[in-house]
Amino acid sequence: MTEQTALPPVVDQDTWRAALDDLRRREKAATRELDAIAAQRRRLPMVELPDYTLIGADGPIRLADIFDGRSQLIVYNHMWTDGAEWQCSGCTGYTSQFTRLDFLSNYDARFVIVTNGPIEEALAYRNKVGNQMDWYSSSESTFGSDVDAAPGDGFAVNVFLRDGDTVYRTWHANGRGTEQLGHSFSLIDVLPYGRQEQWQDSPDGWPKSPTYSKWAGSPDIARLCGPNGQHR
Repeated sequence: MTEQTALPPVVDQDTWRAALDDLRRREKAATRELDAIAAQRRRLPMVELPDYTLIGADGPIRLADIFDGRSQLIVYNHMWTDGAEWQCSGCTGYTSQFTRLDFLSNYDARFVIVTNGPIEEALAYRNKVGNQMDWYSSSESTFGSDVDAAPGDGFAVNVFLRDGDTVYRTWHANGRGTEQLGHSFSLIDVLPYGRQEQWQDSPDGWPKSPTYSKWAGSPDIARLCGPNGQHR
């Protein structure tokens, strides 16, 4: 923090508590609204999917088999540019959050990444940036396009339910709709200065940076989390 950075006003304990209580009412209302949204999500209908074949580390694999015996599957559709040394920094940083996923087994669920890129490149990139979850390629099917993550288009989160060999699509999000699944922004948003991005509503004098400028780039993620990273 520089000397020019503004500070929140300093008040007595009672004034601070009253301001916190006022904010807490909004936070509790937001929590209840999120509960109601989750309840509505559990009541969504679903759509049956074709019998897709993707490519995994061991070769072609049916989408139904990617569930690995579980009934529910979360897929992060990773943006991809064939042949690029570094893939999308947003996707790379976002997926680096998901390091301990075994707890999903208790919920009969699994989390994987699917990209439209060649499987050899995808697996090499996964290892370079330190991802632990399984990666699959949809380069030889229309899966990516059919779940709103077409080649050259963007990223997405899709959720699927399996009944026997039949797979259904139950939920989808992209853009800022994916934020709710990660912890990075949740932690940053409780800091006094927040994300420090220019688009945010902050008091005068708060630090401001161009959008995305503080995000860790793909090389940063590889340096921290890759095979020789300090977090391995």
